[in-house]
Amino acid sequence: MESPVDGIDRIAHPWGGRTAYGPGGTWPARVDTYLADGITPHDVEQWVQSASVLHSDGDAMDIAVRAGRIVGVRGRAVDRVNRGRLGPKDLFGWQANHAADRLRTPMIREDGRLVECDWDTAMGRVVDRSRKLLAAHGPGAIGFYTSGQLFLEEYYTLAVLARAGIGTNHLDGNTRLCTSTAAEALKESFGCDGQPGSYTDVDHADTIALFGHNMAETQPVLWMRVLDRLEGQDPPRLLCVDPRPTVVARRADVHLAPRVGTNVALLNALLHEVIRRDRVDRAFVEAHTVGFEELSKQVAECTPEWASAICDVPAAAITEAAELLSGAERLLSTVLQGVYQSHQATAAAVQVNNLHLIRGMLGRPGCGVLQMNGQPTAQNTRETGADGDLPGFRNWQNDQHVADLARVWNVEPATIPHYAPPTPALQIFRYAEQGSVRMLWISGTNPVVSLPELARIRGILGQERLFTVVQDLFLTETARLADVVLPAAAWGEKTGTFTNADRTVHLSEKAVDPPGQARSDLDIFLDYARRMDFRDRDGGPLIPWRTPEETFEAWKRCSAGRPCDYTGLTYDRLRGGSGIQWPCTEDAPDGTERLYTQGISWAHPDVCESYGKDLVTGASVEVVEYRSLNPDGKAVIKAAQYVAPHEDTSEEYPLQLTTGRTLYHFHTRTKTGRVPQLNAAAPEVWAELSPTEAATWDLREGDTARITTPRGSLQARVRITAIRDGLVFVPFHYGYWDTPGGHRPAAQADARAANETTVTDWDPVSKQPLYKTAAARIERVSRGDGSPAPAPTTTAPAPTTTASAPSTPDGIPATAGGPRAHATEERP
Repeated sequence: MESPVDGIDRIAHPWGGRTAYGPGGTWPARVDTYLADGITPHDVEQWVQSASVLHSDGDAMDIAVRAGRIVGVRGRAVDRVNRGRLGPKDLFGWQANHAADRLRTPMIREDGRLVECDWDTAMGRVVDRSRKLLAAHGPGAIGFYTSGQLFLEEYYTLAVLARAGIGTNHLDGNTRLCTSTAAEALKESFGCDGQPGSYTDVDHADTIALFGHNMAETQPVLWMRVLDRLEGQDPPRLLCVDPRPTVVARRADVHLAPRVGTNVALLNALLHEVIRRDRVDRAFVEAHTVGFEELSKQVAECTPEWASAICDVPAAAITEAAELLSGAERLLSTVLQGVYQSHQATAAAVQVNNLHLIRGMLGRPGCGVLQMNGQPTAQNTRETGADGDLPGFRNWQNDQHVADLARVWNVEPATIPHYAPPTPALQIFRYAEQGSVRMLWISGTNPVVSLPELARIRGILGQERLFTVVQDLFLTETARLADVVLPAAAWGEKTGTFTNADRTVHLSEKAVDPPGQARSDLDIFLDYARRMDFRDRDGGPLIPWRTPEETFEAWKRCSAGRPCDYTGLTYDRLRGGSGIQWPCTEDAPDGTERLYTQGISWAHPDVCESYGKDLVTGASVEVVEYRSLNPDGKAVIKAAQYVAPHEDTSEEYPLQLTTGRTLYHFHTRTKTGRVPQLNAAAPEVWAELSPTEAATWDLREGDTARITTPRGSLQARVRITAIRDGLVFVPFHYGYWDTPGGHRPAAQADARAANETTVTDWDPVSKQPLYKTAAARIERVSRGDGSPAPAPTTTAPAPTTTASAPSTPDGIPATAGGPRAHATEERP
């Protein structure tokens, strides 16, 4: 190894140094390390293999252990995903494990208060209520709402106990909020979930298009890979579609900042131009797709001028973007929340797939689609059936698929609910509101901050008739409303596997013991299944496994012969080297780098995961209709008509409000808010608006403003950026656990959660909430004292003077972490 580069402040310089490389080259390794103060590598007693759980990238790392405590991390150079690099949340996030307010004992509600108890008492209450509800009301009275941050083994066990043990259709994950549209778009186009592309496509692409994907902040290590290509020979051209001036937008060759809610109009215009220029791969379309003529007809009148009037983007810029896409020889596209959480989410994501299908840009190096995930284990909720699908990407409408799953679980097919689609999260909460769901078990997620229209969510979970179980690391805003609270082990305190956004499976080993009586989520679910005495059709235990590795082997049997086939993987194979991409089988023992290299694999009516849905109504397509459309199992080119957003601006609410993430926090700050370096970088909520809007509403940098929608309001300090006019952006991470209110604003002036204002509305196809299309107004509450808003200067909320230059204006200090944010970089 070369001498390490010491003293790099990875808050001020979140993407670290560059290791440039050219097209077709191998991304050079760079090993990032951060150790606690006073700890040197020689002090580390053990390095334990793991990967990141604070984003979806799957950055492989080793956990440093000394005296039974985690004392740092270092990247794994051998791994295909990150080649040793770590982002800020990777480097510093482990410190949350040591937070003083970790849950250590179970709690139950007595006389309106949560009090500590033992596990038998807590689980006894859960089991007693479960049995009474099953006897009185049936399985539909019980619902489960889980996370995107547990391990595969935990999701699979939950799916079996919920669907075959309880027999409920009400099981979903908070992945419904971030990437259910990714799964749905892939099913619409390819008949099945599973990323067609691979992170290694960055190494080969000559054009990279990012649609609503702020990669620099949501997948910072993948952005490092792009940066290193941009610094090398023959760099790729970038197209960025984002209404904010993100770091990606500043590096893009073409940046389109459309009006929020108009993605389908913009994409239809881009497709129109590609077809008009005759940049269609006719041979690929003929051999591997159906539906091209319908698409061609749909977009025939969708000129750049037409889209410009809807999207408020210059027609010339749309034409320039279309030239870039039309001229690409190796096109990689990525999609994330700017599409998924916006109006016509699935319809828009499908149009990105259409772009690749008509250009034949699939199954080759540099040619791929990444319908990205937002959480570290979101892919596993989808694979295992813990989110709204049947395990193994089986089709709930296909009786043979249900029978096959029943065979794997050794139950009668009728045991597995498949009379209707699995219930999505917002519908589960609606059933709880209406009273048909009477018990809700929430694991590893915080809906009292993350769901839309928070006043309503607090009201639902506060009902006396609803029995709520919360399983988490901390006494979150949601846990404070629970009837039973179960303390869970965190990452690094348990063993399991998880799969990132490009299908790479990693093993995370237990490095240290959890605090107090906390247990792994797997052990909690297994304990519940044992106490409930779930049985298979032969009278044996429905869930016979007891350890993470036994659970993984059981999952392999469930995945066998399905698109997400894990049968070639073992814990031993995942130890020591790189993560491995599924499908991994006897025929593909080293995994599968990219899908659809030999045509479309899983769209045939007999094997597909879904027959599709109507992109306007969300109604399920029946098998007869699908078989008529696609008898040979080709990719489906599905056209979509632009429809105006449900909630638009008005005289009372003249602005659009959009919400999103920052690089330095994850979800509701349950972990990152307890990490000094990360919290100091973004300590409080802020609101971004343009200089024009600031002048219109008499607002200055640092002023306190109130943002109001028809649902509610919040207060935030103002940051003036180069964001498009007419738009306000607020990060959604900030709740109330570290305020006097605990789980709600102590007073209206204390409201700071973005989801106080968001609308209860969803995409008709994916059922993903629409966090990015609310109408709002803004007004000054108080003039600032001259200090800037508490927003980072390194990322999208850079002040206007830093939109194109690294310096900051007078009085706005650059974001920095100081000495305790210094990490080392070593280059082999």
